[in-house]
Amino acid sequence: MNSDLPLAGRVALVTGASKGIGAATAKALGAAGAHVVLTARDVKALEGVEDAIHAAGGTATIAPLDLSEQDGVSRLAAALAQRWDKLDILVINAAYLPSLTPVTQMESKQFGQALTVNVLATQALIAAFDPLMKRAGNARVIGVTSSVGSVPRAFWGAYGASKAAFEVILDCYAAEVEKLGGTRVAIVDPGATRTAMRARAYPGEDPASVKPPEDVAAGIVALVQRDFPTRHRERIGATG
Repeated sequence: MNSDLPLAGRVALVTGASKGIGAATAKALGAAGAHVVLTARDVKALEGVEDAIHAAGGTATIAPLDLSEQDGVSRLAAALAQRWDKLDILVINAAYLPSLTPVTQMESKQFGQALTVNVLATQALIAAFDPLMKRAGNARVIGVTSSVGSVPRAFWGAYGASKAAFEVILDCYAAEVEKLGGTRVAIVDPGATRTAMRARAYPGEDPASVKPPEDVAAGIVALVQRDFPTRHRERIGATG
């Protein structure tokens, strides 16, 4: 890997890295010189992203993980710590979208899954990787959110509630570590983006009418290279 690349020597972890925004971000981080640890449930898809990063001259490692599995995150952190002594970049992108229903008809199992993946796993990731990020000295945490986390929308109650809690967890962590080192936290709203999750939520939408995930990935990679203030918020795109 070219040591002149902007993220050379950095170690990055991307959740939900098998497709969509996560895969595009992982590839962009690899192209910028970071070694990227790819996590998601789909092993075959992760291998495809890893191959693409290697083919472009980057380096990556796959770490299949189900964020709803108890102790999965702690096992991942232990495995990563055995190989590297730091984590420079944590991109929390994985999310679960429950069915869009009125609040009165929210399905408890799906709502529970959204809270597990979008909230509980976020806290677990932060707790497990905080020591490695402190060792990095200048770590960046990027949480990928949705506008429904801050602007309630009919039928989006379950997902919106989970994303609101997701944002509070990240903001509280940012405030807690602000004066303890160089770790900085940003929340990124990608706006309308051409992903499988978007297609499920808007089945009648023309995919070509919204931006590709590569646009979001470019914004995230540019952000981690900036000296932004912690608790930074950024929206990519003007619609969605």
